[in-house]
Amino acid sequence: MTDSVTVLELKQDVFDANEVNADKVRQEMTDSHQLMINVMSSPGSGKTTTLVRTIKELQPEIQVGVMECDIDASVDAETIQAAGARSIQLHTGGMCHMDAQMTKQGLNEMGTEGLDLIFIENVGNLVCPAEFDTGANINMTILSVPEGDDKPAKYPLVYEVSDVVLVNKIDAMAVFDFNKELAEERIHALNPNAEIFYVSSKTGEGYEAWINWLKNKVSEAKAN
Repeated sequence: MTDSVTVLELKQDVFDANEVNADKVRQEMTDSHQLMINVMSSPGSGKTTTLVRTIKELQPEIQVGVMECDIDASVDAETIQAAGARSIQLHTGGMCHMDAQMTKQGLNEMGTEGLDLIFIENVGNLVCPAEFDTGANINMTILSVPEGDDKPAKYPLVYEVSDVVLVNKIDAMAVFDFNKELAEERIHALNPNAEIFYVSSKTGEGYEAWINWLKNKVSEAKAN
């Protein structure tokens, strides 16, 4: 009978190392008076469309950079660049999330000089991205109306870690059975401090409140 097999728990070590890297990235953002937002959602929620309209609403007052994270392709980075923002496409090598080391590499390659606001458009997924701290100052989730008001109940972690939730595609509210009060109740049960904005990235409805909130956050970062 051989000795029992040694089991090495790597997962905790990986998370611990990522937390250290994330804190370093976040401190660098704070020291440079820049704001970085990690954007999470399921595929098809409208992340890129939301970012394009947001960029156009902020220009030229606020200069934006976007790190587009996908397993493959570069379509989204091209779309963002066409909107007038600095962009870089990051391929995650099959991984379904961004981590702090990837963020650092992306920032170094894209360059942050002259930027006020940086978005990480994380891989479209409601599970893995929520588990890894990217080093962003703010976590954000986009929930689209067609997905349903039950997403916070089904995928709680992403809402627990999100400081702000954009409910997108409200122009389709009449078509889908989406209960705003129930969605808010579910989100705030997981994160009482989460800010919630209702927007349509197609029509621009609701964007004034979202953009004003964003401008205030950028101003706060500059003042710190």
